[in-house]
Amino acid sequence: MVDVRYDIAFKLYPYEKVADQDLAPRRHPVVIVGGGPVGMATALDLGRKGTPVLVLDDHEGVGQGSRAICFAKRTLEICDRLGAAKGMVDKGVVWNVGKVFHGDKRVFEFNLSPEDGHKAPAFINLQQPYFEKHLVEEIRVAQSQGAPIEIRGRNGVTGMSQHGDHVLIDVDTPDGPYQLEADWVIACDGARSPTRDMLGLSFEGRVFEDNFLIADVKMKADFPTERWFWFAPPFKDSGASALLHKQPDDIWRIDFQLGWDIDRAKELRVENIRARVDAMLGENAEYELEWTSIYTFQCRRMEKFRHGNVLFAGDSAHQVSPFGARGANSGVQDADNLAWKLDLVVKGLAPDTLLDSYSEERVHGADENILNSTRATDFLTPKTEMSKIFRDAVLELAHDHSFARVMVNSGRLSLPCSYERLSLNGPDALNGPTVSRVGANCSDAPLKDGFLLDVLGGDFTVLAIDTEVPQLADVDGITLKTVTLDTGRDDVSGAIAARYLGEAPSGIYLIRPDQHVAARWAVASAADIQSGVRIATGRGQ
Repeated sequence: MVDVRYDIAFKLYPYEKVADQDLAPRRHPVVIVGGGPVGMATALDLGRKGTPVLVLDDHEGVGQGSRAICFAKRTLEICDRLGAAKGMVDKGVVWNVGKVFHGDKRVFEFNLSPEDGHKAPAFINLQQPYFEKHLVEEIRVAQSQGAPIEIRGRNGVTGMSQHGDHVLIDVDTPDGPYQLEADWVIACDGARSPTRDMLGLSFEGRVFEDNFLIADVKMKADFPTERWFWFAPPFKDSGASALLHKQPDDIWRIDFQLGWDIDRAKELRVENIRARVDAMLGENAEYELEWTSIYTFQCRRMEKFRHGNVLFAGDSAHQVSPFGARGANSGVQDADNLAWKLDLVVKGLAPDTLLDSYSEERVHGADENILNSTRATDFLTPKTEMSKIFRDAVLELAHDHSFARVMVNSGRLSLPCSYERLSLNGPDALNGPTVSRVGANCSDAPLKDGFLLDVLGGDFTVLAIDTEVPQLADVDGITLKTVTLDTGRDDVSGAIAARYLGEAPSGIYLIRPDQHVAARWAVASAADIQSGVRIATGRGQ
């Protein structure tokens, strides 16, 4: 990786010596290793729920290149629940339209948000340092409100071992090493995860024989805020494919497909990068290189994401190729899945076997992402001459025939996965729409005052639509919120009826804290709801 010049640099949590460094190892309920998007989202979620959490990061903030830039609607909905999304959306570049080209011919275009009635946009482009910055700023707000979150910069984890009910962690700082203990550790330390190596755990999958050059270019340009992707680009020496889309601050992300057998050092020379960019933009284009890197497509994951008292999330647990924006987005969904479960376990409100369902559900999500990512990679880089002939024929047909467009794959863009048919699901006893089936994440919808996801929040919630429902304050100590909607009064656009009732006259939904549907009924008793909560918290019927 070459950091040519990048202005996004935030020293958000400078190193300070703490009392732990002069004491015998002190026990912490939850320690997060790594302060990237996944680590900070997990810390914010846990802290807002009242679970003490300590983040150890070997830097003092963010700002090492733009890296992830595409953040999807579900990620923004999660960040909105945590209080951090408004600044992200205000800063980010909102986009819905993508265009696919073959040579100099436009094959087709697509709209990622053809449906109205959602608070969050389909996608924003926002450099990862800004995304992290907004999370950390919201952590500061939460801390001021009493949330028990601590961040220690320049605290690098150098060793880790499990000891039954806790984990012993070795930490290095500018003032020397120290040790601490944790009931639970969450490893969010990236694709090269030192935590994974310290515990001797494997990371299996495919490494594809291709390399891609990223160039973040600062320039004034009148290109629309769309995702443009070329197969066989018409500009000279640009490789087998290219990608262009806009970021904030007049920065544009360009990707060039280089092939497998390359001289990485040569390709990263500024003059060679400029030659490729000049061929794309024109030799008279005025721009500055902000950040460049070469990456290799990889689709890999750990066999399971829980190992004793250590849980893995984000790139430390799974890795996919960048086309499709499935890396950071799936990592934030890991955080969303894990935080409420670990919170209940730490508070003694659920058995620690609930954390096995984190691995079950997010391995399922990783496999879905890997499948989509692998298919995109195989379409982008055909492995045989016959595959290439087929790929090019599909592109030719797609220009005029809609049936071929569904076969064009320049990266199936990130969507949340459904946990249907997995172990935490209760009954699906409502003949309702597929979009709100048990296991799916809740679809947003406008209400008379606000949006549905804002009303649901981050608790176990009973959503009753056009019907009465038993009022339960809690189930076995777990807080249970009730939301009652009257479609005649509250459903200002008809979206609630369309997305949650369909042909059914009424419905009752049990919603998990991560806003996934745990169960749904046409009619439900207090015993039905209690049973649904117990199933959703890993305690069976």
